[in-house]
Amino acid sequence: MRPARPSSLLRLGAVTAVTVLVALGSPVTAADGAAGDGGHRRPCTGSLPPRGGPALDVLRIAEQAKTELDLKSVILRVTADGREVVTAALGESMTGVPADPAMHFRNGNVAISYLGTVLLRLVDEGTVGLDDPVARWLPGLRDGDRITLRMLADSTSGLVDYVTAPGFGDTVYADPFRQWTAEELVAVSTGRPPWYEPGTNWSYSHANFVLLGAALEKITGTPLDVLLQQKIMGPLGLDETRNSFTPDIPAPVLHAFTADRGTYEESTFWNPSWTTAPGAVQTTDICDLARSAAAIGSGELLSPAARQELLNPGTVGLGHPTDTCPAEVCLPNTEATHYGMGLLVLGDWVAQHPLFFGYAAAQAYLPCEHLAIAVSTTKGRGTPEGHTAQVVTQRIAAALAPDHPIPAFG
Repeated sequence: MRPARPSSLLRLGAVTAVTVLVALGSPVTAADGAAGDGGHRRPCTGSLPPRGGPALDVLRIAEQAKTELDLKSVILRVTADGREVVTAALGESMTGVPADPAMHFRNGNVAISYLGTVLLRLVDEGTVGLDDPVARWLPGLRDGDRITLRMLADSTSGLVDYVTAPGFGDTVYADPFRQWTAEELVAVSTGRPPWYEPGTNWSYSHANFVLLGAALEKITGTPLDVLLQQKIMGPLGLDETRNSFTPDIPAPVLHAFTADRGTYEESTFWNPSWTTAPGAVQTTDICDLARSAAAIGSGELLSPAARQELLNPGTVGLGHPTDTCPAEVCLPNTEATHYGMGLLVLGDWVAQHPLFFGYAAAQAYLPCEHLAIAVSTTKGRGTPEGHTAQVVTQRIAAALAPDHPIPAFG
């Protein structure tokens, strides 16, 4: 997520592989058939759908959104029952450089859904309990004896979000290349009074997940990047998803641009160290993002009981403004739209949609149809405010599963 601004199913047969989607006038790289539930084929490439049909509808939606929202690029992948419906890249990464499905981009808070799943895997193993106080592993944390692992994972701790703290956004925009430490970030949150008593309300706070990452390291005695590889990326075959302790992105790179500082400029390598726990600052590609949507959304790595906790760890009914927590922060969590453990439940969909300085992405999974949608977008000069990847995802969902729209949260 960005810091506050300064001052302010279908089943389809195999598809034909080609290099140019003539019908839409947009470059699409050749495909190599469909992927199964156990992973996807490499390299991650695009595909041309049959004449007409849902896959072509998806591409038309993406092309229309690219034009309407002045997007520099749209990369997408849709799968049903683990098999490819369509994979495509429209637009450019940089001037004269076509976007490609194999390009890597930042996945932001998608990694937070991995933290929640790792925690629940540890619960399944009997290593910890969700209601264990975090003081056991983080003894210096204020209210650590009252804040539980559950409260960190479902964002009900009451800790102030350092991203919305006065001055934080100005500091980030003044030096977007700064390397932040976990201690600096948590100190911004704990240096302010909590928004509410732990466990009594709901509000998104990046500090929760920085602390959850630190707790998971202490619980397991394993560095977080290694732990995520062992518990998430390895088992799911997410070969193109990885942590970096620097702003680097593995090649091929999807470049990003933003006008957040008043002029349209490249933001590809602005430092994401403030976004979440060290070890969980990741990049991915569109094939991994679609695989992630299905695996996390279905609870593939979890017991049935743990999956239920993932989808509703007690947040339904929470989220109400108080004297210290404004309505735009303490959002209502309803049965229809609520926060789980590092992810969103939006109607019948399990989702996550990160933003980071010119990058937007979304993953969404519809369990009843085994339908996964993954979208990545980058901004053009005239792109309006808002979450463009989520907009594209909602439109694709409306076309492919009209009885299951993706609602907004909050």
